[in-house]
Amino acid sequence: MRDSLVIIPTYNEHENVSDMINSIFSLSDHVNILVVDDNSPDGTSSAVSILQKKYTERLFLLKRQSKNGLGTAYIEGFKWGLKKKYHYFFQIDCDFSHNPHDLLRLYNELLNNNLDLCIGSRYLSGINVVNWPLSRIILSYMASLYVKTITRMHINDPTAGFKGYKRIVLDSLPLNDVEFIGYAFQIEMKFRAWKKGFIINEIPIIFKDRERGVSKLNSSIIREAIFGVLKMKIKSMFSSLYK
Repeated sequence: MRDSLVIIPTYNEHENVSDMINSIFSLSDHVNILVVDDNSPDGTSSAVSILQKKYTERLFLLKRQSKNGLGTAYIEGFKWGLKKKYHYFFQIDCDFSHNPHDLLRLYNELLNNNLDLCIGSRYLSGINVVNWPLSRIILSYMASLYVKTITRMHINDPTAGFKGYKRIVLDSLPLNDVEFIGYAFQIEMKFRAWKKGFIINEIPIIFKDRERGVSKLNSSIIREAIFGVLKMKIKSMFSSLYK
């Protein structure tokens, strides 16, 4: 995983962050990690700081002043990485809902198959979700169908948060104009890349619900995703920023 940066946004992930960092570094001696922490009161950033002594020049930490949303955390991470040498950028949740070993699969797809954006999909080959209640599976799957219908993107899991980008994608997108900060951010980034004609593909993954810590999903995030998709689609019909 040469020239690769894995970005991990965190808020109250002290129980998971050290294991996640160690798991990712076990994959390759060349990958780097940037943790973007939203001033977690549980000591997440302190756990990262301790590991920085072990992983000198490979593990980096951005400490933000408050909980400002998933989207803004990734945008800050992208901007940080774009100022550096990285050519591949990866998003992963800290709670092990995404298997860190699948990062190698995303990387190899980008490297070998002429892709610009590779998505780890829960819904490419059936419904590959473990330990979610049926109500949440239905909500997530119906949200994906809703997004596909509105946007016309041929992506089976448009709300997926496990992704790998080539640098050219992030260099080309107007990151300062990305609007959404919750799970709609995941949709917006795919939509903007799709509108610009980048080559996008999905690989099947198994998504496993977190075992430690507390989910950040709430009703405001769901509302943003539902109404945000309509707003995004309408704006894209009139704004050159989506072209």
